[in-house]
Amino acid sequence: MRGPRRSGGVRARPARLRPRTERGRLLLVLLLVAAVTAFTATVPLLRDFFDLRVYYGTVHTWAHHGGRIYDYRVPGTVYGFTYPPFAAVAMLPLALLGRTTAIAMSLLVNLAALAAVLRILAGPGGGRHGWYRWALCLCLLAMFEPLRDTVSFGQVNLVLLALVLADSLLLTAGRGRWAGVGTGLAAAVKLTPVLFIGLLLLAGRRRAAATATAVAAAATALAAWVDPAASRFYWTEALWDTGRVGRLDYVSNQSLQGVLARLGEPGRPLWASVVLVTLCVWAWRARRAVAAGDWPAAFALTGIAACLVSPITWVHHLVWLLPSFAVLVRAGHRRTAGALYAVLCTSMVWLWSGDASGPDGFLGANAYVWVALGLLLGLPAGQPRAARRPLPRSASATAPAPSAESPATTAAGDQSESSSAAGAPAAASGTADGSAREGGRSPSSEPTGSTCPAAANPQSRSARASSYTVNPPSA
Repeated sequence: MRGPRRSGGVRARPARLRPRTERGRLLLVLLLVAAVTAFTATVPLLRDFFDLRVYYGTVHTWAHHGGRIYDYRVPGTVYGFTYPPFAAVAMLPLALLGRTTAIAMSLLVNLAALAAVLRILAGPGGGRHGWYRWALCLCLLAMFEPLRDTVSFGQVNLVLLALVLADSLLLTAGRGRWAGVGTGLAAAVKLTPVLFIGLLLLAGRRRAAATATAVAAAATALAAWVDPAASRFYWTEALWDTGRVGRLDYVSNQSLQGVLARLGEPGRPLWASVVLVTLCVWAWRARRAVAAGDWPAAFALTGIAACLVSPITWVHHLVWLLPSFAVLVRAGHRRTAGALYAVLCTSMVWLWSGDASGPDGFLGANAYVWVALGLLLGLPAGQPRAARRPLPRSASATAPAPSAESPATTAAGDQSESSSAAGAPAAASGTADGSAREGGRSPSSEPTGSTCPAAANPQSRSARASSYTVNPPSA
């Protein structure tokens, strides 16, 4: 016996399990907030804003006490500043703040950057989701390990992602006059976004690529004018000294180089060959995406490739994978997005922090690399606009509401050229990073990313670092 049909001969969908009233939705959100709070307070290990302490101590030592940028070390550690000099110039406002105020500002800046990222990924119809779907999305994002680590470390990854995605939005909307400015600024702060300039060249957007290059060069020149010695030291010595960044085989390094190092093959020729193959795959897939006008997919593929080919990709750097989940949801692959997202939220790589040998170590300790490779190879990209699946409208629209299984999908408008960037807040869950330092320390004590081992040759070219390493300025 056939079930009831709607007008037009389309079979009615069975009722989905989801709250039907505002009170029920509010109750569900409150329960999820309580569960996320309990989980993050007991399972993930917080980072105590370690990287922010690096930035803060470096800037205060440099601005107030005449110390050198690359000599500062967090008291009791060998970790110091490793970004290009322009990053220190951009962080100079920290010199005017106390430590507590700096932490508060870091939280506010990261939240603002996250809001910008989500708004761009949601596309033009993002405002039609309503508070309920956005609340579910934020609960899920709060458990995403790379995102949680970025906030807990006081890192800058979200800000850089927002700057780069702003260029994606401009190119998608046909307003490419200022495209490249965000990418240029991001590349001047960290080297990872430089690959996005390569994407602009690959896509034939020479003006945007020139703009990004000019902005990055101008920012770098500004830093050289402010502190010539620091710039000379960074570009001639610190940049080429991988020992400053950290151990290549450390489990937090979820890059192709990290996989090879854990296999005992840290040699550069093999790594260079693997990187070349990866970049060829990226170039082929990104070019197809650009040819179809699918800028969100092209930018997502570039973020994936940047994480894979970078010599060091700490877990918190993997926020660059967030756009790929929006692309998956937009293409209708919600289950795939949820499964891969969940892997990135399990903190499973830390189970092999002490010993990554054996088949289980090869698979488990590199789990996030396998996710990134899967996304690079299988991310839906380059489809003609007409073939792209429309995104579901919000619950208030006339079309049937999406199920509670994928609450974070974006609303759909007409998929014209101006709205082809529409992604969706990725539906996923996760935990924070549980990194472990050598010598048996607890995972929460191991800083990663910007906090790296001291160089063998400090900027001062003497055996000692800044005197403020032992007695840092108080604030």
